[in-house]
Amino acid sequence: MAKRRSTASCSAGAIVALMVVSVLVLQADYVQAATYIVGDSLKWDFNVVDWPKGKHFQAGDVLVFNYNPSIHNVVVVDSGGYKNCKTPAGATTYTSGKDRITLSKGQNFFICNFPGHCEGNMKIAVTAV
Repeated sequence: MAKRRSTASCSAGAIVALMVVSVLVLQADYVQAATYIVGDSLKWDFNVVDWPKGKHFQAGDVLVFNYNPSIHNVVVVDSGGYKNCKTPAGATTYTSGKDRITLSKGQNFFICNFPGHCEGNMKIAVTAV
């Protein structure tokens, strides 16, 4: 006579299968994320404002900002901070010289807030879908 599985063992098997599928889905999203070096070989520097043009960014992509931290930084700003080259209160500032920032869905704005740098087009606006 064949043994019958209990309801508990079937439920446990279903839970394990669901967990495995969830991990695979999460890994698939992670694998699809791209990494971009801001400014390419020119790095994060003056006149980088047009660097995002022609690129297609997705939420979860990572921007790498390479720069000399004694003369530059990276500040996450809102659209007004970007347009007016002003750092809003509470803005996140990066200073490592090798910053990795994950894009959020929608508009993402970054400036260097050293005096005159943003005005020298050391800023980028990136839209991630």
